[in-house]
Amino acid sequence: MIFRESLERLFVDTPLAPWLESLPPLLERRAGAGAHGRLREWQAVVEGLPEGFPSSVDLRTPRVRIGAAEDLGSGDRERLKRGLEALHPWRKGPLELFGITIDAEWRSDWKWSRLQHHIEPLAGRRVLDVGCGNGYYLLRMVGEGAELVVGIDPIQLHVMQFRAVARYLSHLPVTLLPLSLEALPPSPACFDTLFSMGVIYHRRSPLDHLFALRERLRPGGELVLESLVVEGGPETVLLPAGRYARMRNVWFLPSVRALERWLVRSGFEAVRCIHQGITSPAEQRSTPWMRFESLEHALDPLDPSSTVESLPAPRRAILLARRPA
Repeated sequence: MIFRESLERLFVDTPLAPWLESLPPLLERRAGAGAHGRLREWQAVVEGLPEGFPSSVDLRTPRVRIGAAEDLGSGDRERLKRGLEALHPWRKGPLELFGITIDAEWRSDWKWSRLQHHIEPLAGRRVLDVGCGNGYYLLRMVGEGAELVVGIDPIQLHVMQFRAVARYLSHLPVTLLPLSLEALPPSPACFDTLFSMGVIYHRRSPLDHLFALRERLRPGGELVLESLVVEGGPETVLLPAGRYARMRNVWFLPSVRALERWLVRSGFEAVRCIHQGITSPAEQRSTPWMRFESLEHALDPLDPSSTVESLPAPRRAILLARRPA
């Protein structure tokens, strides 16, 4: 049964123990009829990666480091590099496996540095990361001492990338489930910290998303919410007519003040913005590990303060909020 052994290790004797009955058949179905057409290919890539035992692991450095170059022979390092390249494109990073640097599209370490000293310390906490991508942030959360870290992301390539990395990390308290928040089985409100970064503007009903996040948090738990935003007052919300920055699935871009109001209306308190700013092409860009077009191709070449659709260039904000105790 998919994940059965690792799920038991993570969830037994926790409030999430009921998931041990509901998750395995759900994940089996997800790997069957609902699977991406290339899932079997990606699974074969991960299964074909060389065995390796890292001499050191550092999950607190900006470039997450697992092992050293000398931990693998040159042949195995080349096999590993080819396998990782076959899982292109890598969106979140940077990561380093046995001396191989995955220079992902996003400098995700920049975002982490903006929030890590503002949030409640993660040591000893249960954490849920919604829309976690390939798990870069999951590893940073484990590095901060989280007791249990659960990531969810419905994009199966991201899950395969995480498994490729986690294959060299045994018995860490972390998993990535190939599910959306809506597909996640019911559970007690037991998470101490919940991350939703780069998700809400992809939701056709952003307030429903906030209500769903709130219900997963324990009373007094902290929400870390990151979103695209626009400048303006509490009633300012941009609804693109079509694409935004060449993305098809962008629905509502609120101002920070509007997002704060959404959070309060959704039952959160102690709402505060800890960062906002324009996203630069130095933070999101094409690399050999993500060879498709990136942010610079979504901006007006004559006016980088605008997108190619003549809308405001991407601005992002990070807000913290708390579920009332």
